Amino acid sequence: MTKRTLGVSLYPDHSDLNEDKKYLELASKYGFNRIFMSMLEVSEGKEKVAAKFSNLINFAKDLGFSTTLDIAPNIFDQLGISYDDLSFFHELGAESLRLDQGFDGQKEALLSFNPQKMNIELNMSNDVAYLNNILSYSANKPFIQGCHNFYPQRGTGLPLDFFISASRRFKNQGIDTASFVTSQVGQIGPWDINDGLPTLEMHRDLPIEIQAKHLFATNLIDCVIIGNAYASKDELQKLGDLNRYQITFDVKLTEDINKVEQEILLNNQHVRRGDITDLVIRSTEVRKKYKDYDNPVVATHNLERGDVVIGNNDFGKYKNELQVVLQAHKDIRKNKVAEISKDELFLLDYIGPWDKFQFEG
Repeated sequence: MTKRTLGVSLYPDHSDLNEDKKYLELASKYGFNRIFMSMLEVSEGKEKVAAKFSNLINFAKDLGFSTTLDIAPNIFDQLGISYDDLSFFHELGAESLRLDQGFDGQKEALLSFNPQKMNIELNMSNDVAYLNNILSYSANKPFIQGCHNFYPQRGTGLPLDFFISASRRFKNQGIDTASFVTSQVGQIGPWDINDGLPTLEMHRDLPIEIQAKHLFATNLIDCVIIGNAYASKDELQKLGDLNRYQITFDVKLTEDINKVEQEILLNNQHVRRGDITDLVIRSTEVRKKYKDYDNPVVATHNLERGDVVIGNNDFGKYKNELQVVLQAHKDIRKNKVAEISKDELFLLDYIGPWDKFQFEG
């Protein structure tokens, strides 16, 4: 599996160079190492464009970032550049070119053999055989990447089922993939409408870390990129601290949780049993580790989806087994110890047989 990464977006034609640099310095501290940089709004001459973009890209490179330039066919015409010669973009310092609009398949395949060895990044947000067409022309597959669109207008982002289907076309071919999340404070994007810049419509109003948790949990996205600029320090830090390889649920602890239960909950690697049930997610290994620890009965109320429970002394061999409730029920042999954040309840659908998960509270 490809290592999972984090990226930010920059819009040099709508932002201040010094502010862009400060943003990159901050993002680098939290483990970000990719940049999506838009050239769709370029309106200046070739020399001015080269000076501005190369300054920023090479500054970023010194911080450990790789840069993808988002381009459209009109950019080639505007700058007087041939499709057959990508040296202009390479000399700016960019590693990848994202084709905002596609060609005929043969052209993309040929571009992937560019002598500068730049990656060619394809638009993933169309659930058609676009990628297969390109690969059928014997494209240079190691230099092909995929990246979804973002959607500045509220109500126009991708629905989840479409996103999954479109993403699988790329993931099934082993192509590196990327998708966008939106900052809840960023105001800069490519256009004059900016209702946030997510790929998925369901993400538009969610905290940024939950958006990223979801994208990584699908196992279809390798790089999560913040679509708008500038994300806050708090948002950057939360993404930087995120476990990219397993879901860590944000929980609120109950007031009567005891020390043993708190240790079981927060200080262990949880694994869902392979023989799953619809009622609960069972983490059974912890009961073996804590089988000799006392766990008194606490009055239990009706258990709801997202409640985290641990077997008490009345639960026999299942004492100190941790469970996450999927369907409402009542069982006085289980002590409720925490509740998963309401915004994260949908992530329970991504905990399958043998999947690993953790809690933070």
